[in-house]
Amino acid sequence: MGELSDKQGLRQGSQQDSDQEPGQEPGQQKDIVLIVEDDRSLRELLTEEMQDAGYIALEAGDTQQALAVLADHAVNLIISDLRLPGASGLELLATMHQQADSPGFIIITAFGTVEQAVDALKQGADDFLTKPIKLDHLRIAAERVIQRRKLHEELTRYRKLIGDSGFHGMLGRSSAMQRLSSIIRMVARAEGPVLITGESGTGKELVARALHEESPRKNGPFVAVNCAGIPPALLESELFGHTAQAFTGARKARTGLFAEADGGSLLLDEIGEMPMEMQAKLLRILEDGRIRPVGSNQETQLDVRIIAATNRDLDEEVRNGRFREDLYFRLQTFAMQVPPLRERGDDIELLAAQFIGRLNLQLNRDIQGISDAALARLRAHDYPGNVRELASAIERAVTFCQGSDIDLQDLPERLQTAAPPTTGDEASKIAQQLLSGHGSAEPGALPALQDIELAYIQLVLKRLGGNKRQAAAALGIGRRTLYRRLGIDE
Repeated sequence: MGELSDKQGLRQGSQQDSDQEPGQEPGQQKDIVLIVEDDRSLRELLTEEMQDAGYIALEAGDTQQALAVLADHAVNLIISDLRLPGASGLELLATMHQQADSPGFIIITAFGTVEQAVDALKQGADDFLTKPIKLDHLRIAAERVIQRRKLHEELTRYRKLIGDSGFHGMLGRSSAMQRLSSIIRMVARAEGPVLITGESGTGKELVARALHEESPRKNGPFVAVNCAGIPPALLESELFGHTAQAFTGARKARTGLFAEADGGSLLLDEIGEMPMEMQAKLLRILEDGRIRPVGSNQETQLDVRIIAATNRDLDEEVRNGRFREDLYFRLQTFAMQVPPLRERGDDIELLAAQFIGRLNLQLNRDIQGISDAALARLRAHDYPGNVRELASAIERAVTFCQGSDIDLQDLPERLQTAAPPTTGDEASKIAQQLLSGHGSAEPGALPALQDIELAYIQLVLKRLGGNKRQAAAALGIGRRTLYRRLGIDE
C-alpha cells in the first residue's frame, strides 16, 4: 500500500488544530472519515470536502491501503468507490461487516444502476451515491450515516449496560421472583380473571403485562386504567363508553376502554378504589362478557380478559363492606401476589446495577458500582416503597456521586441513618422485655410460649402501624396464619 501523502498529513494536522466546529462541544473528538478512491484528484477533492464539513479525513487508493489505515484508526465512516484496483468496494464492505463494530459505509460509482444499489444495500451499505458526486448530497449522506451509527452504538451500549432484561422486564433471580414467573406462565394459558396483589411499587403492572405477553392474546391490545385516577362519576363512561348526548357535555359518542381492549387484556389497576355500583356492573361483565355504553339500550359482546390489581387487603375490605364478596371470589379465579422488595434478597443489588446503567446513559455519567458500605445499607433497608423507592434512591445517588462508585453519603438521608437489622443480642433484649411484662420469672410462673408469641406479634404490629400485611412478611408467616394467631376470623 502507498503511504498517506504529506499533503494529506498537513491537511489532517491543520484540521485538528483549527477552531472548534459549530455545534461541536469543546474537547469533543471529531469523527473520522476514510475516502477510498483510486482517482487521485477526486480523492483529494472529497477529502477536502469532508475536512471543510468538520471531519478528520483520511485517504486510501485501494482496498489494501484502506485496510492498513483502518488498522491504525478508529474510523466512523468509509466512503468507497465501487470499482477499485484489486478488491472492489463491495469486498471491502464485506470485510468490514465481519467486525463487531463496523463503521458506516457509503458506496460511490460512475456506473450506478438500480441493481447495484440494491445489491450494495443488501450487503450492508448505508447509502449509495452515483458520480458525478454532488458535494452537498455527500455531506448530508455522511452526517446521516454517522448519526445513525452513533445511535446504533448507543443502543448496543445501553443493552450491555442493562444486561438481562429479565422476564418481560421483571428483573430478579430470587426464588420469590422465579416462583412468580412460573405462576405467570401457567396462568397466562388460561382465560379466567386474574387478581394481582402486592404493596405499592412492587411492579404489579409489569406482572399484568407479562401475563398478556405470555398469553395467546399477546397480539391483541393491552389496556391499563387506574381506577383511583378517574372520578367515580366518569368511571362508567371511561370503561364502557357512551353515546352522543348521553349526559351533559357528551357531544360525541365515545368508545370505552373495554371495547378498546377487545381481543386482548384490560388491567383494572387499584380495583380496591372502584365504587360499589361499578363493582356490580363489573361482576356482570365477568359473567357474560357484555357491556352497555352509557345512554345506550344495546349491549355489545366483547372478548376481554380482566386483570385486576390492588395494594389493598381485599379480605379486610370485604369484611368492612367496602368490596363485594362475590366479585372478590370471582376475581380470585387466579390470584397471585407480587413479593415486596425486602423478600427478594440479592435482587436489590441486581436492580441497583440496572438502574445505575440506565442513569449513566440518561445523565451521561460513568458510575462503576456501589461501595460495600452503601450496598450493605441498601440491603438492610425494608423498602416500604419497594422497587420504586430503590429506583428513586439510586437516581439521587447517581446524581450526587462525585467518584466512580456510589458511597454511603450519596444515598438519601433516610437510608444513611437507617437502623441496622436486629441482632441476636437485640432479639434477646426484646424477649427479656416481653418476659418482664408477665411478672415473676419463677419457673412455675413463666408465661406459655403462645402468650409470648402473641405479645411479640402485637409488638411488631405496633411498630408497623397496624399493617397486617407488612407484619406477616416481617414475621415470616402468611396473613391467614397471622389472623389465626391474633384470633381474627378470616
